[in-house]
Amino acid sequence: MQKTTTITKTKMKKEVEGVFRLLHPKIQKLLVEKGFLKPTEPQEKAIPLILEGRNVLLIAPTGTGKTEAAILPILSNFLRLIENGEIKEEGIYILYITPLRALNRDLLDRLTWWCNKLEISVAVRHGDTEQSERSRQAKHPPQMLITTPETLQAILSGRRMREHLKKVRWVIIDEIHELAEDKRGSQLCLALERLYYIKGNEEFQRVGLSATIGSPDKVAKFLVGERREVSIIRVPVARLMKLKVVYPEIKPEDYVLASKLYTHPEVAARLRVIKEIIEKHKTTLVFVNTRAIAEVLASRFQVWNLDFPIGVHHGSLAKPSRIAAEKGLKKGKLKALVATSSLELGIDIGHIEVVVQYMSPRQVTRLVQRVGRSGHRVGGLAKGVIITLDPKDTLEAMVIARKALKEELEPVKIPEKPLDVLTHQIVALFQIRRRWKFDEILNLYRRAYPYRNLTKDDLVFVLRYMHNRYPRLAWISEEDEVVLKPRNSRSMFEYFFEELSMIPDEKHYLVIDETNNTPVGLLDEAFVAEYGEPGTKFVFRGNIWVISEIRGDRIYVRQVSDPTGAIPSWVGEEIPVPYEVSQEVGEIHGRVEEMLKEGLTIDEIASKLSREYPIDRKSLIRALQVLEDHYKAGYPMPTNKRLLIETWNNVAVIHVFLGLLGNRALGYMIAEILALAYGHTLGVQQDAYHIIIQFPERIKAEKVYRALLKIGTYKPELLVERIARRSGLFKRRMIHVARRFGALSKKVSFYDISLRRLVDMFEGTPIFEEAFKEFITKDIDINVVKKFIEMLEDGEIEVKLVDSETPSPLTRLALERIARKTELIPPERMRKIIIEAAKARLLNEARVFICLECWNWVSTMRIKDVKELKCPLCNGTTIGILNVDEEKARKLASYKGKVRKREYRNLLEQARETARLLKKYGKLALIALASKGLKIKEVEEILVHHKEFNDEFIEAIVEAERKALRRRFI
Repeated sequence: MQKTTTITKTKMKKEVEGVFRLLHPKIQKLLVEKGFLKPTEPQEKAIPLILEGRNVLLIAPTGTGKTEAAILPILSNFLRLIENGEIKEEGIYILYITPLRALNRDLLDRLTWWCNKLEISVAVRHGDTEQSERSRQAKHPPQMLITTPETLQAILSGRRMREHLKKVRWVIIDEIHELAEDKRGSQLCLALERLYYIKGNEEFQRVGLSATIGSPDKVAKFLVGERREVSIIRVPVARLMKLKVVYPEIKPEDYVLASKLYTHPEVAARLRVIKEIIEKHKTTLVFVNTRAIAEVLASRFQVWNLDFPIGVHHGSLAKPSRIAAEKGLKKGKLKALVATSSLELGIDIGHIEVVVQYMSPRQVTRLVQRVGRSGHRVGGLAKGVIITLDPKDTLEAMVIARKALKEELEPVKIPEKPLDVLTHQIVALFQIRRRWKFDEILNLYRRAYPYRNLTKDDLVFVLRYMHNRYPRLAWISEEDEVVLKPRNSRSMFEYFFEELSMIPDEKHYLVIDETNNTPVGLLDEAFVAEYGEPGTKFVFRGNIWVISEIRGDRIYVRQVSDPTGAIPSWVGEEIPVPYEVSQEVGEIHGRVEEMLKEGLTIDEIASKLSREYPIDRKSLIRALQVLEDHYKAGYPMPTNKRLLIETWNNVAVIHVFLGLLGNRALGYMIAEILALAYGHTLGVQQDAYHIIIQFPERIKAEKVYRALLKIGTYKPELLVERIARRSGLFKRRMIHVARRFGALSKKVSFYDISLRRLVDMFEGTPIFEEAFKEFITKDIDINVVKKFIEMLEDGEIEVKLVDSETPSPLTRLALERIARKTELIPPERMRKIIIEAAKARLLNEARVFICLECWNWVSTMRIKDVKELKCPLCNGTTIGILNVDEEKARKLASYKGKVRKREYRNLLEQARETARLLKKYGKLALIALASKGLKIKEVEEILVHHKEFNDEFIEAIVEAERKALRRRFI
């Protein structure tokens, strides 16, 4: 008999409203306690459907209570099942999956309050979960488990945990858009189908959550698979969003600031505008597109004013520094954070008043996601300001902002039946049974949306590879259509657990100045893959370098002075601008040209366009000035309907609006055809609006145009495959895919193996096919080029050729963008800025402090916030510092100096050694210990020779860090 609880008005002075009344009375009581009386729109729409047991995809702005909309009805149904006696056994009943460990930490804090009050057990499981906690979960599983896709793979493999997972009735996938577009999502889909099989083909309810999705129907299918019903709830984002594009004007004070910050006046103008925004608001998030820009921007502010309350946050930072930054903003110690995509997702950093996007965000979805981090109050307005660099950046940003306000989001591109994931997940099936029929695998895995089109031929292609490789991953009989677990199952399991993560393992390359054999810094694999050839010029750390030689994971360079054709060293990280955005920028070019022909002034044109786009008139006038200059100088205006090929000396600039991936594909194709004429490869670089090709001699535009026309005579797929066989980007894809197949060691670096050898090894296998598929979907856009060539041949695109003695205004802008983006720094200023930036970095680093006397004090602090090296609890002066998670330091403290485990013995030794240095050298030791990669012995050597906090002390740390960087590559 069902037990009911009656709550009278006398017991509850306040009552919940709307759909909250459908929830279990215990939850209603807690809602009153929290002060949540009235549901938000997402909660009003989602709660009834989830209570009914329907699969739901909920898309709603950040901060509108999506988590509660999903979890409260599930907890409500769970409580009712307990009361009805339907749930008696131990087991995991609710699975909450997020893409980030940091989100798991936040969710645990958030959900523990509800679960403790309702007497429902909840726990987190990820790669760093201690063995003791894992054992506890295996013996006594939590009723709700918060985890990541990779950890779900691991626990599905354990016999005891698999038994507990048989009880799962609800699965919530948070930030689902983040998973849908990559192979982690494909892997998760197959894991959920495996869970369905483990449960005896018994369904469980699925709920997906996201703030932004461009293709809701596709993502809904991704959530539930092919044969299940799903309800989509979409609460519009744009009506709660205010956007503005600002192209800062240089003011007289910016010249003074520029000299103080060792930079250019236009950079100083941008910093001034950002600082003004930060000062007007309580909390600000400043988003940038790359880690390099995050570091440079944050250090500029700290050089300007070391006490300015701003921090930096990106994935490469040490965990204590990341957590200190998050807490600093949340608790009001910081007013702003400079962040990359690491803070796009819902990590709890408190209420954000405004988001500043530094440079165009490149994609509409990204802008909506980032600006959505602000205004986290019911009915709150999300405010975003985009600060742009140059005219093209400004036009791009205003197009993206317009599209964001109209919710014209990019469609989600879900990988189509990735074969590396399939191989991994077939091995996962052997953990359940030793023998599978081909049709059983097909029927099970076709239920997952990414594999809905999986054919028997696809499956056999993968199974043959698994059978023929050494050691085998599977044994197959094609006649019987049966696949068996191989006898040598140890190698198979090693492969499975080593390749749990589908995130590519990106390598770094040490850049060495060959003139003095000293390290300059690190280059990312993405940049090296596209541009890492001897002779390539690139901008790095404020100077222009040319690659002389590459040996393994070391790139030897020398300084040059000519910036022509130099590439920013962070472009490999860049977010690709979509075709649609690039086309609209080209369309604006055409509209401006028409209005100039009609006799309108640039002021009048800006007034008209600023009514359509969220940009102030003054910023737009400055952005359009280069178009007016180009037009008045008599040059043809490049538009989305007119191609301009302009040559200047040995450089050809093709003005074309196909987006980054389209322009890269077109650039490769033109360069491939021209290379046949010259007998060697040509230097090509591109953005969403230009293709720049460097030749060994002066070039005519007519020759480039003829090469362009030749593309139509080739079958595009064959031309692309020929290009791929010589492309560093394809080689990078092949290495990543081969690693995921377990065919190459993770230690294998980009230059350890030639592309030709890779092709010889893997052509005709799923590795080659999967790598090629990744190349043509992630690195280039062949479909856009096909469409462009058709339009060109049909006369829908006009072509203009110009051979210039001096570059046209738009070509000059294309060439100058590189210097403007990367801030070339004169050598005489370089030493000073390195010292000032290093000083700011060291003082803003965070470490975990631990008292080695009472063992009761553990705290994460920024170096500059430390006033005295003393325990606030016992006044002890034996204070150690560690660069680990605070949780780990607390565990160490709990042992009170009596440690058995080797891992904690090493930590204790570090804590004691750092405490010794702090006692002997004081705050100076603290600053030196915040350095990167230095051993205790090296830190002490610096402290022996430097007794004061001055430039020489900082220089000694920087020099020691360079030597330590070299050591990493020995």
